[in-house]
Amino acid sequence: MKKIKRQTAAPALETGSGQMPEVLETLPKAESPAKEEKKEKKKESRKMTRAQALEEIKTFLIRLVLVIGVLYVMFGMIFGFTQMPNDAMAPSIGAGDLLLYYRMQQTYANSDVVVYEADGQTRVGRIVAAGGDTVEITEDAQLKVNGSVVYEDDIYYSTPAYDSEVTYPLTLGSDEFFVLGDHRENAKDSRWFGPVARDQITGKVITVIRRNDI
Repeated sequence: MKKIKRQTAAPALETGSGQMPEVLETLPKAESPAKEEKKEKKKESRKMTRAQALEEIKTFLIRLVLVIGVLYVMFGMIFGFTQMPNDAMAPSIGAGDLLLYYRMQQTYANSDVVVYEADGQTRVGRIVAAGGDTVEITEDAQLKVNGSVVYEDDIYYSTPAYDSEVTYPLTLGSDEFFVLGDHRENAKDSRWFGPVARDQITGKVITVIRRNDI
């Protein structure tokens, strides 16, 4: 009988860790078309979001500039605000009251309350006489215009003359106004510095916002 040699299996190669080495490298898995499409859509969405954000910022800035421009035109050229600095117009206007005035006024009439510049200060007063009128203040502290005593229901004080360079009777020029404060015994007005020229008047008061003493 022939002897059959028993073959033994070749010994396995061992790594340092005692495990079999991996022969095949792991290949990257190919992504499905659906995932690729989803990624592309995300990229496009991000681009759209950035573009929209920039467009919104641009629109906001344009609107802001327009609002600032409108406010400048309204309150720098058409309307104005000023605060009543003292009690010269009491009791109709008190110190600290906020006044809204109209800058574009073309004509002024008696009893108009105006904001004007005189003696280097912004002042507020009431027109009592205009161009061509003759003003006089009597010794008994009465106001006369064109020879007639002026009776004013809303004025609660007498109208004394001041010790100044203004002399009476005083005839006003064509573009001049005689302006008095309602607090006739305390106000510094045309009795002190004379007639107010048209170009000294800033505007006509149209609204008074009362100060709250809280």
